[in-house]
Amino acid sequence: MYTLDELQYIVKRCHRCPLSKSRTHVVFGEGNRRARLMFVGEGPGFNEDRLGRPFVGRAGQLLDRMLEAIGIKREEVYITNIVKCRPPNNRDPLPNECNTCIEFLRWQVKIIDPAIIVCLGAVAARNIIDPNFRITKERGVWINRGKFHIITTYHPAALLRDERKKKEAWEDFRKIRGKYNEI
Repeated sequence: MYTLDELQYIVKRCHRCPLSKSRTHVVFGEGNRRARLMFVGEGPGFNEDRLGRPFVGRAGQLLDRMLEAIGIKREEVYITNIVKCRPPNNRDPLPNECNTCIEFLRWQVKIIDPAIIVCLGAVAARNIIDPNFRITKERGVWINRGKFHIITTYHPAALLRDERKKKEAWEDFRKIRGKYNEI
């Protein structure tokens, strides 16, 4: 079994897919190493690649405010992505890129051992829950996989593009807070 530091060392030296060729930094993940709550996005964007940290741009600032609104601090949770390198022009990661990187996410989950995993957006849900996941129909529903409680909500970037989705995201975050209190 790896430690989180050993895994990060391995991931930072990864060149298994073409995304490694254009990255500035690997964006491994950050937060509480014993978090009960883990958020998983699709992949780093421009600011994340530049700084080597997940969710630090406008979408990350919105995620921070959403967490604050339900009384959870960013420091309490762990935040990562399906792929650890930025896809060109912030496009969705390709299936082969996700398949290459998902092993690292599985190790992160195994090491951190959260009770709750929140998929931020359809790409995360399709890689964690079901390849045919449809976010407009299936978001906000709890799925139990072994000891993990998994839920999907809209990616904060989607909320910045379409504010009409914020009401549904707020409902999802209230469910997340309820489950967080429960466990």
